[in-house]
Amino acid sequence: VGAIHNAQLLKNGNLVFQDKGWNHIVEKTPDGKVVWEYDSAKTNPGKPVEVHAFQRLDDGNTMIVESGIGRIIEVSPDGKIVKEVKLQVKNSSAHSDTRMARKLANGNYLVAHENDGIAKEYAPDGKVVWEFPVPMFDKPAAGGHGPEAFGNHLFSAERLANGNTLIGTGNGHSVIEVTPDKKIVWKLEQKDLPGITLAWVCRVERLANGNTVINNCHAGPENP
Repeated sequence: VGAIHNAQLLKNGNLVFQDKGWNHIVEKTPDGKVVWEYDSAKTNPGKPVEVHAFQRLDDGNTMIVESGIGRIIEVSPDGKIVKEVKLQVKNSSAHSDTRMARKLANGNYLVAHENDGIAKEYAPDGKVVWEFPVPMFDKPAAGGHGPEAFGNHLFSAERLANGNTLIGTGNGHSVIEVTPDKKIVWKLEQKDLPGITLAWVCRVERLANGNTVINNCHAGPENP
C-alpha cells in the first residue's frame, strides 16, 4: 500500500482503502481477500484522474470523488455507476481538486476543494447550496508543506450535529468551526497548543465528548 488519503472500517470488519495508487479502491476482508474493487483510471482511460475521497454508503453503494474528472459518482456493489454529480472547480488539478468529501444525512455532499481553497455543499443535482472560502486572515501565501508554509488548501470539512462545519485548513495550520451563516465560532491556530506546532492540518473530527481529533501532517520530528 502506498500513499492513501482515505480508509473506512466497515461494520462487517472489512476495510475499504486504496492499495495500488490513488485510483484503485478495494474492499478486503481481515485476512486480505478482495471482495470488491473499483479503478477510476480504467473508467477514465487516458485522462488524468486521482481519487482522494470515498465512502461506503448505508445502501451498499460506494461514493467515489474523481479529481481531474471533476465529479462524484456512486458505484453499486456490482461495479456500475448509478449516480453522477458534477463538481464546480475553478482551478482543476487531478491531484488537488478535492480532498475529503462526505455524503451527508440530508443526501447532499460536503466537499473540501483543496486547490480552490473552499468547502462546498452540493445538492444531488449538482447545485451548490452552501460554501465557505477558507480565509487567509491577512497573511501572505508561502510555499512548502511544513510549518513554514501558509495557504488555504483545506483538507477536510465535517458537518457537525449542531449544523456547523468543522474544517481542517491544510497549510492554513488551523482548525476552524463555522456556522451556516459563515461565522467562525471556534478556532485553533498554529501555536495554540503548548509545545506543539501545527503544520498541514488534514483530517479533523469532533468526538461525542466534545474533543477534536486533529491529524497534523508534515510537522517535522519535533511535533506529533
